[in-house]
Amino acid sequence: MPKPETKFWHELKRITPQIRWTRLENTSVFGTPDLLGYNNNQHFFTVELKVTRGNSVRFSPHQIAFHKLHPKNSFIMVKHLGPCSVKLYEGSRIMELVAWGLKLDALCLGLEACRLKLYQLGA
Repeated sequence: MPKPETKFWHELKRITPQIRWTRLENTSVFGTPDLLGYNNNQHFFTVELKVTRGNSVRFSPHQIAFHKLHPKNSFIMVKHLGPCSVKLYEGSRIMELVAWGLKLDALCLGLEACRLKLYQLGA
């Protein structure tokens, strides 16, 4: 049975056919985000996928370091399994996300709004 983040990845991939995705399953550089995206505006960006049952979102110290070192064009997409909501955050806000969890105001709410935001990057 696939992990929740794998299911989330397949769902995102299915609804974003205009984004060319590279899944980064990197075991040599810890903290590297899950996805490298390239949209029709010729814009590269990274996305860290997280799935949670509660309010908090867990990150490794390496993931936190990555987003602190690469605050631009990096995003964190969180799926809450309770009400099935999806939220998108800028990577530069990782410390706030660690502190506040899903109470932090998101850049986008809902999978469709997140899809549109990623399509529009670099426009």
